[in-house]
Amino acid sequence: MEVKLTATPEDADVRHLLWLREQLGDDLVDMVVITTGRHAYRRQDGVAVIPAALLGP
Repeated sequence: MEVKLTATPEDADVRHLLWLREQLGDDLVDMVVITTGRHAYRRQDGVAVIPAALLGP
């Protein structure tokens, strides 16, 4: 899980998560980026993008 101060993460923002997936393979359960955006979605590379506002009141 990473936290980024951007609404829409770019490829450079998730490069460490993708590297971690290469290192851990099937042992990695999921990849998540917490952002300042408004919508939750999953990127084509498998990284879940979740706005911080959705994590609590």
